[in-house]
Amino acid sequence: MVTSTELRDLLVAERVMPIVRSASRAHAVAIGRTLIEAGFRALEVSLTTPGALDAISTLAADPRAEIGAGTVLTAADVAAATAAGATFMVTPAVTASIEASVDAGVPVLAGALTPTEILEALERGASAVKLFPAEFGGPAYLSALRAPFPGVSLIPVGGVDLATGREYLRRGALALGVGSPLTGKATDPLDLASLAVRAAEFRALSAAE
Repeated sequence: MVTSTELRDLLVAERVMPIVRSASRAHAVAIGRTLIEAGFRALEVSLTTPGALDAISTLAADPRAEIGAGTVLTAADVAAATAAGATFMVTPAVTASIEASVDAGVPVLAGALTPTEILEALERGASAVKLFPAEFGGPAYLSALRAPFPGVSLIPVGGVDLATGREYLRRGALALGVGSPLTGKATDPLDLASLAVRAAEFRALSAAE
């Protein structure tokens, strides 16, 4: 099991964490495998994906990457995702799953938007804060938050593409959580060739930062 410090160090090195949200377990596994082959070492698989726990279990068998569970809302979600092999949790908001993750010894990236939510997430034991939805305020909002919270690890998620990603990183983001601009929309047809091209573009972004 990865520790909070190890996860933060991994995300700093990676700079980009793909978020897999698909219409089927088979598509999620295919997307995840393509991303791992492209060099990504930390992936989030959303529990909104049908068969997500099985997809997590399959991908977690590959030692090259840490597989996290996303959209984790409850203590039951934490237990099920951990049993499936997820090594970290990601929440969309400040929820009971934060404490449940801490109690289970699992790092958690807790979703928060406002200063009050950020403080609450940290007080509950979040390893880092997932700034969501980041597109609400954009890179300038991240800069504004870093003034009162200079030591807080912020990971913008929501509407992050190559252009905004560079700006978030320049302004001090720990890393980026990237969904559809990289992995595609859940309803998209599976196109692994196009995914590989986007993966290479985002890996180049990682290498440049």
